[in-house]
Amino acid sequence: MIKIYHNPRCRKSREGLQILQESGKNFEIIDYLKEELSFDEVKSIIGLLGISPIDLIRKSEAVWKEHYKGKDLSDKDVISAMSKFPKLIERPIVIHNEKQS
Repeated sequence: MIKIYHNPRCRKSREGLQILQESGKNFEIIDYLKEELSFDEVKSIIGLLGISPIDLIRKSEAVWKEHYKGKDLSDKDVISAMSKFPKLIERPIVIHNEKQS
């Protein structure tokens, strides 16, 4: 199954969704701003992506600049920030058969 972690207000996310729609494949849309992701869900996505948690952060977001920028944060701190403030998550994320695309 294909999953897209989608933010409908994001142009790139809408473009990614359009590509999936045009593919004719079945997929699930997860609006992660409405269906907030738990710490464990964010951690699992990061594991599937094979990246460091900080690589999934949108560092241009005001909440990042106000609360986290310049601080010495552990991976756990970064994942917690994304769970608490899902707007910080870079998007879109597409997972196919438990692999990132």
